[in-house]
Amino acid sequence: MMPKVARIAWLYDFYGKLLTDKQQNIIELYYNQDLSLGEIAEENKISRQAIHDIIRRAEAALEEYEEKLGMLKKYLYQTAIYQEILDILDGPQPCEEKIAGVREKINKLMAYTEEEVREE
Repeated sequence: MMPKVARIAWLYDFYGKLLTDKQQNIIELYYNQDLSLGEIAEENKISRQAIHDIIRRAEAALEEYEEKLGMLKKYLYQTAIYQEILDILDGPQPCEEKIAGVREKINKLMAYTEEEVREE
């Protein structure tokens, strides 16, 4: 399981532009610039509790986008298969086995992509 900070950072990369400008700004300050709630509150001239609420709402929105669109899940799945392909190519197997292994992984990616297209 991915740590929460990393997950929110990834989700923000995928869906951040869907948040309000205020949510984007506060998520940037909290997660990317590592400012405290107090520092962000002082900078925005609002209460610490208001900052906390904005962060929680933004996190919930990002999770909802992921639940509906699944872009992070798809990205992580595909990245794992690409890494498997690289591991096969870097491995000690004879060329024919490497080709067969890479072909299998590419077919797996293609099947996954076709499945995703059918679901849309």
